[in-house]
Amino acid sequence: MDTILTGLGTGFAVALDPFNLMLVLLGAFFGTLIGALPGLGPINGVAILLPIAYSMGFEPASALILLAGIYYGAEYGGRISSILLNVPGDAGAVMTTLDGYPMARNGQAGRALSMSAISSFIGGTFAVILMTLFGPMLATFAVTFSPADYVALMVFAFASLASLVGKNPTKTLLGALIGLMLATIGIDANTGVPRYTFGIPDFLAGIDFLIVIVGLFGMAELFTLVEKQVSGKLDSLPVDSSFVKMADLAKSKWTIVRCSFLGFFIGVLPGTGASVASAVAYGTEKRLAGAEGHLFGTGDVRGLAAPETANNAAAGGAMVPMLTLGIPGSGTTAIILGALLMFNIQPGPLLFTQQPEIAWGLIASMYVGNVALLLINLPLVGLFARMLTIPQHYLTPMIAILAFVGIYTIVGNPFDLLLVTGLGVFGWFLRKMEFSLAPVILGFVLGGLFENNLRRALSISGGDWMILLEDYKSVTLYVLAVLVVAIPVYLQRRARRMEGDPVTREDADG
Repeated sequence: MDTILTGLGTGFAVALDPFNLMLVLLGAFFGTLIGALPGLGPINGVAILLPIAYSMGFEPASALILLAGIYYGAEYGGRISSILLNVPGDAGAVMTTLDGYPMARNGQAGRALSMSAISSFIGGTFAVILMTLFGPMLATFAVTFSPADYVALMVFAFASLASLVGKNPTKTLLGALIGLMLATIGIDANTGVPRYTFGIPDFLAGIDFLIVIVGLFGMAELFTLVEKQVSGKLDSLPVDSSFVKMADLAKSKWTIVRCSFLGFFIGVLPGTGASVASAVAYGTEKRLAGAEGHLFGTGDVRGLAAPETANNAAAGGAMVPMLTLGIPGSGTTAIILGALLMFNIQPGPLLFTQQPEIAWGLIASMYVGNVALLLINLPLVGLFARMLTIPQHYLTPMIAILAFVGIYTIVGNPFDLLLVTGLGVFGWFLRKMEFSLAPVILGFVLGGLFENNLRRALSISGGDWMILLEDYKSVTLYVLAVLVVAIPVYLQRRARRMEGDPVTREDADG
């Protein structure tokens, strides 16, 4: 403990240096703006600003503090477009749309934005505290996860989708299957065989995640608005001065605590990230809500707090293996790892003893940055909420411009503009068929992880499928996956049986 306190003292001396403090604030502010732009997200934000930080000759600690500020600032910012426009800023914000957007539609945009800001702050702060206390130990455990264990984790995540969103589990699983199918498009990395490219060269590299998320959410929302405008059913959204209430925080307190731990632990696992953490957290909280689980997806504050807490906790957790073992926990931390190597800094256990000002300075800056983000975001809640007063016939072209400019700036291929439009039409059709789009996105995100780890596991075993059941971690996750699917079915049948049998109901009441 003395070593930790000494390290934190060194770190805060670095983080509270006036120049570094300015970088924390700038990173948090611009990260929020980047996260709010649909499709950009933390990976692109850090990637765009990394060359700038390097070319300006910043000290290594200062450059990392700036990049880390952009990272968790973008995790914060992703909620803004998710809540106001139903367009996730990044994969981790997909689940935020499920309850955040209905709250905005009901005139509670301010309440949703402030609740998400507080949940994000608590989740992010919890993660930094856990990283300070248990980071090296958890990182050591995380690297014991074999490819077979990751397969079991993905199975558990897919099982969570069964009752995750929507009223029809069959449509939910079909949506996840569609996402899996989209993830297989492109050249097979192992065999070099093109899959589902239909002779179109632009499909050989697969479909970029940015294309999928902007198409299925942004463009689908655009077509929905156009349809309502043409049919004369386009209503103005109600906007009031709502703000998070103490009752909301009391209702969500255990949700926030549970999802902080869950999100952090999933974030520590290399390669998972905020998208997995937010999906598992949302599904877990929906089940724990019991009889009130049907309220999730209609504007329940717990359904908003769960993914927002988890994805910010996962962002902190992903820093643990990167700093302690040199293994990136997410795509964004992979870029930050590249920044460390650019400055000739080798991450790993010795980093905390040989260059404590960098390791502990980065951790201390995250404490400061989370407070800064809360102070920046809460006063701006009213301003963000007022965006909904923009007439929706102006909002429609604005969404289109954001979508097309964002796609072309990052991807740079005219074919992708056609593809994003086609996916938008497909997303609009799925909405008309009452499919939830969140499982499609999650199936697409998890599909690559599932396939790659399954292949690695089978390569290690020489094709023996029993490798998937050899480790206690895998077996535990499979058991949890079965329980996640079976328990709700059992409870529903039991409830129907009790409703149909007066004697059983009287005995239960007695």
